[in-house]
Amino acid sequence: MDKFQDLDIYIEEYGQKLIDFLPSVIGAILMLVLGLWLIKILNGFIKKFFDKKDYDPTLENFIASLLNWGLKIVLFVLVITQLGVESASLVAIIGAAGLAVGLALQGSLANFAGGVLILLIKPFRVGDFISAQGVDGTVKEISIFNTKLTTFGNQLAIIPNGKLSNDNIINYTEEGIRRENLTFGIGYDDDIKQAKDILLNLVSEQETVLKVEDKMPMVAVAELGDSSVNLTVRYWSKNEDFWNLRWIILEEGKARLEAAGITIPFPQRDVHHFNLETLKK
Repeated sequence: MDKFQDLDIYIEEYGQKLIDFLPSVIGAILMLVLGLWLIKILNGFIKKFFDKKDYDPTLENFIASLLNWGLKIVLFVLVITQLGVESASLVAIIGAAGLAVGLALQGSLANFAGGVLILLIKPFRVGDFISAQGVDGTVKEISIFNTKLTTFGNQLAIIPNGKLSNDNIINYTEEGIRRENLTFGIGYDDDIKQAKDILLNLVSEQETVLKVEDKMPMVAVAELGDSSVNLTVRYWSKNEDFWNLRWIILEEGKARLEAAGITIPFPQRDVHHFNLETLKK
């Protein structure tokens, strides 16, 4: 009989506690349902906001996901607090866990911050040809943690965004046009004016060379070198025509100069042989 009496006491005691705790449980469940519904509505507003803005899709998805999880964490804290857990203790635990994760992932967080910065400032976009971190290539993908470039040799270069956002970046595509600066060396005995006319005529004949007021092609003496007079050939072209023009002008320029009898000097070394027996005498 004593055992049944003890069981009745336990049932009565814990049943009363359950009844007293039931309103908190019901309140927490209602708060959870209502909170998830509100988060869903807010996510819809965020999506509509980004649809009206010209942000990078990667950045849009990341910010939407970050806000979504941030709101859910806040909701989790509120629900746990509703169940009687002290919010100060819970926040301290979450803060300590966040600090530990942050210290363990310093490099990743630097790349993350760099990725957000790149996606916000937009120093380059997918498809741009850039030079950064000693790598030249076309931007294939921009993610939160790294940027992928396709090089001339069709290799995939992956650059961490932390380093990329804190170093110099040359974007060759952004302006739409580029200026080339080629150098041709001629001999000191050759006619400078004739060489300049040959090279200028060659450049002017190319249809893809831009010929506007402030971007006219030009040829000038750039340097009096040790063994040659160096002429600089400058012209502007669209990005898509740049490399073809460079190859044509380099090859055809050499051919036309040689056809006109103009020499193109190159470094030479004279080697003198001495007879040791003669030197001894």
